[in-house]
Amino acid sequence: MTDSPHHERTLVLLRHAKAEQPTSDRPDVERPLATRGRADAAAAGAWLARHGLLPDVVLCSAAVRTRQTWHAAQLGITGSPPENGPAGPAPAVSYEPDAYEAHPEDLLHLIRQVRPTTATVLLIAHNPGISLLSELLDPVRADPEGLRTGGLVVHRTAVPWAELGRGTAGIATRHTARG
Repeated sequence: MTDSPHHERTLVLLRHAKAEQPTSDRPDVERPLATRGRADAAAAGAWLARHGLLPDVVLCSAAVRTRQTWHAAQLGITGSPPENGPAGPAPAVSYEPDAYEAHPEDLLHLIRQVRPTTATVLLIAHNPGISLLSELLDPVRADPEGLRTGGLVVHRTAVPWAELGRGTAGIATRHTARG
């Protein structure tokens, strides 16, 4: 695949699914998904599969709830446990500690590191950073209320990943996954 200025790239932003309520006995970064969150994350994966939005690269916050969101979404994409392999080539998955409590610029920095030939990136992270990133990429069409848990927003761009910035990736569609 050659990289050209007109090569379309797809960035899918996914806010982690519904997590258990915070407790004083464990750090926030270790909060797991709630039962509803697991079902919603699998529904997000099924939605991605139905729309042909299979990622080449997954950038996922290292927090427990985002990792669990990816594993459940992967199950929704493939229809089978992740160890059985996805429907297509397995995406390169990177668990990013810097995506936890990240500002939109921090998330943008992670995306800018992706290989230029990568067609589809899935970023799984937290609010407010992920919603603010969507707004940064498409200030006109971003939802002013941001992404809900299990919320997906699909941005498309012809700009190389390394040049992604304010107003460079329009929103193609959005969806809130519920299982």
